[in-house]
Amino acid sequence: MGADERDTRIGANPGAAVAPMLARAVDAVPSPDSVPGGLSYEPKWDGFRAVVGVVDGAVEIGSRGAKPLTRYFPELVEAFGRLLPPCVLDGEIVVRTGPPGRERLDWDTLSQRIHPAESRIRMLAQQTPASFVAFDLLGEGPESLLDLPFADRRRRLEALLDGVAAPIHLSQATRDVDLARRWLVEFEGAGLDGVVAKPLTAPYSPGKRVMLKVKHHRTADVVVLGYRVHTSGTGVGSLLLGLHDGDGELRNVGGASAFTDKRRRELVEELAPLVMRDDGGEVVRGETERSRFAAGKDVSYVRLEPVLVAEVRYDQMEGARFRHTAQLVRWRPDREAGSCTFEQLEVPVAYDLSRVLA
Repeated sequence: MGADERDTRIGANPGAAVAPMLARAVDAVPSPDSVPGGLSYEPKWDGFRAVVGVVDGAVEIGSRGAKPLTRYFPELVEAFGRLLPPCVLDGEIVVRTGPPGRERLDWDTLSQRIHPAESRIRMLAQQTPASFVAFDLLGEGPESLLDLPFADRRRRLEALLDGVAAPIHLSQATRDVDLARRWLVEFEGAGLDGVVAKPLTAPYSPGKRVMLKVKHHRTADVVVLGYRVHTSGTGVGSLLLGLHDGDGELRNVGGASAFTDKRRRELVEELAPLVMRDDGGEVVRGETERSRFAAGKDVSYVRLEPVLVAEVRYDQMEGARFRHTAQLVRWRPDREAGSCTFEQLEVPVAYDLSRVLA
C-alpha cells in the first residue's frame, strides 16, 4: 500500500506529511551483528498501522493506505488530545477481546470499525474500544525527529509516554535476540504477527523498507474450490481454498494469489478440466462474501470440482480463515480432498495479551 493521501504534519511545517517506514521480510530473527550498529527487536502488532499527529489541539490519524482513519476511532482521538502533547507517533491501532488472563488481538472486531455509519462507529467505540501501541516518535512539538537514529527516537518515545495511561501503550523493545526469538513463538498465542527488527542507527525513512520483519510460516493441504479471474481479464488472479470441518462440510478458508503473468495463464489450462458446468454447458459461478473495504468489488468466481488438493504456505489463522493471503507451494495429487481438514492446522499456545502490553 502507498502513503496516506492526507497530511500528518510534524510541528508547524505544513509540508511534513509522513508515509510510514516499512519492513522487508526475512526468514528468521536476524542476529544483532548482521546490521552495522546493531538491532532493536519489537513484537509485530497485527492491527491498522497508523501515524498519529497531535498539533494545536487537533488530532489526525493517517493510515498506510489512502484512507484516513480519524473518523473511525473517536475514542482514540479523544485520548490522544487529552493525554499527549504536540507530537507525531508511529504505531498500530488494535482491538483487545477475551476474558481477563486470556486476552488477544481481534482482527475481525477491529475491521468492523471501517463503516460508513457514524452511529455504528460510535456504538462500536463504546462496546469494543480500540487501543494504540506506539513504537516510534517522529516529531515532538515543532521538532522533526526523522533524521535521528532510531535508538535516540526510542529513548525520547519512552520519555514522552512515561506515565501515559491506556488506551495508549508503549510497545516492548529489546536488544536481546534470544528474547526476541522467544517472542516470535510465545506472542502468537496473543494474536501477534511476528517480530520486527530495527537498525539502531537508522533514521526514519518514510515509505522505505528499512526494518526487517519475521512472520510465522506454516503449510497446509487444502481443497481448491475455484478461482477468480485476474483484474486484467486474463488468467487466474487468485485461488479459493477450503477445508472440511468436523461435520465433513467444506468451508472457505481464504485464498492464494501473487502469481506471475505466465503462471496465471498456465493455471487456466491446468484447472480447465475441473471447471464445473451446468446442463447447458455454461460455467458455474459462485460468490464469496463482499468485503466492507471494497463494496463494489466483483466477488464472483469460477467453481471447480472440489477434488484438487494444493499445499499452501500461510502465517496464521483468524478464526476459521487464513489471516492473510496464502501462497501456493505445489499440487498434492497424492492427497484425497476429504482428508484436508482443520485438524492438520497448528494451533499456537494461548498467551495473555495484557502480558505483552505490560
